Formats: sequence, C-alpha cells, structure tokens
Amino acid sequence: MGYVRDIMNKHVVTISKEKSCLEASRLLQEKDISFLVVVEQNNPVGIITEADFVRKLVAQDKKPSELKVADIMSPKYRWVEPTTAIEDAVQKMLNNNIRRLIVLEEGKLAGVITQTDLAAYLRSKLLIDETIRGIGSED
Repeated sequence: MGYVRDIMNKHVVTISKEKSCLEASRLLQEKDISFLVVVEQNNPVGIITEADFVRKLVAQDKKPSELKVADIMSPKYRWVEPTTAIEDAVQKMLNNNIRRLIVLEEGKLAGVITQTDLAAYLRSKLLIDETIRGIGSED
C-alpha cells in the first residue's frame, strides 16, 4: 500500500512549551491548523490541540495569556517512523482513537500524518484502482 513517508506532511508547525497559550492559539489561527507539536530544544515533548484549548482553558474559564503551553498540552503522543506501513499507521490511529501521529526519524521530528492525509491518499488510491479496472474492462 505504501509508507508513512509517502504521505506525511514534512512542514510541521511547532511551539515551545514555554510560550503562552495565547501565542499558541494565535499560531493555530494564523496557520489555519488544529494542532501544534510542542517542542523543547527542538525535540517533541507533547501535542496541543483545539480540544485542549476547549477542555483545559475555555471550559475552566482560564485566561490563555496567563498559562503556558506546558500547562495544557498532552505530554503523551503517539508516533510512527517514516518507514511504517500506512496500514499500520491507520491501525495505530484506530486503536488509540486519535486523529494524528507524529513522525519521528531517529528520534527527531520528521513530520506528521493526519486523518486528512490518510483520507486524501485513500481517495486517490481508490480513483486509480477504479481507473485501472475501467481500462481493463474495455478490452
């Protein structure tokens, strides 16, 4: 089917765990994305999502300018390597009920893979398969 490296996004938006939640929310808005990889000395240490803002800030009536990213980030994150089979990445996402995976290569951040990436890949694969079947049935 393919490997994570074939569909991962290499342009990962990161933020320091020491930045304010306000800065993080502005970065999400500016980049029009739903999550950030949280780093410390360029190494991933967590993830912060829109859901973290809702559950840990808004629902608790806290001020984003007064909290650091480290205060609301999820320190647990799932990851795969670029050489992981796409099927295995999908299974990991399903098993853990998550929408994204960090891609690490030799312990360093190499990219991310999201449900959107997977859906686009599967859609194009299905279209190609249907086209090939259509060509084969014309004979």
